[in-house]
Amino acid sequence: MDIKLLEGGSVAASDAVFGRDYNEALIHQVVVAYQANARSGNRAQKSRETVKHSTKKPWRQKGTGRARSGMTSSPIWRGGGRAFPNSPDENFTQKVNRKMHRAALCSIFSQLVRDDRLVVVENFVVEAPKTKLVSDKLKSMGLTSTLIITDDFSDNLFLATRNLVNVMVLEPKHVDPLSLLYFGKVVVTKGAVAQIEEILS
Repeated sequence: MDIKLLEGGSVAASDAVFGRDYNEALIHQVVVAYQANARSGNRAQKSRETVKHSTKKPWRQKGTGRARSGMTSSPIWRGGGRAFPNSPDENFTQKVNRKMHRAALCSIFSQLVRDDRLVVVENFVVEAPKTKLVSDKLKSMGLTSTLIITDDFSDNLFLATRNLVNVMVLEPKHVDPLSLLYFGKVVVTKGAVAQIEEILS
């Protein structure tokens, strides 16, 4: 298949990468796994063993008319420990094999092409690390929320885009499914198209 270049003309693209059917269930599974793998186990709660409490029995076992109780650290008590506490070493990772990950990315790229959210350009470079240069360039292209995938990841481009909230620059090897879905438009350089096909084929 051919994808139109913004400057005019077209670039040949693989049907296996940019012409695949949309698989919503697969994309959902891969995105959820990607977000889960980014989580860090930094929540710590105290169990009934670690909470600070007295070991004295609150009241005698029988004769009070109240339910029996042995310790104030019980999870049903106010200030007691949690029954199933979160720990800092909690593992949220989900396994997604390579074939599924590649298929999901191909499905997303194909849908971006169908929705006219994928813009292919000859190159995307800036002469100086100035945010205004990138901002003006994107404005002239009619773009706001933009993911830029380039094969020429220069320091000038990185420094010029890091202060723009709705702009991100990635190399083809670092493309992730969440970023592809998040941004309104995806700008891909002609060289990056070839690299994406090589990675996902």
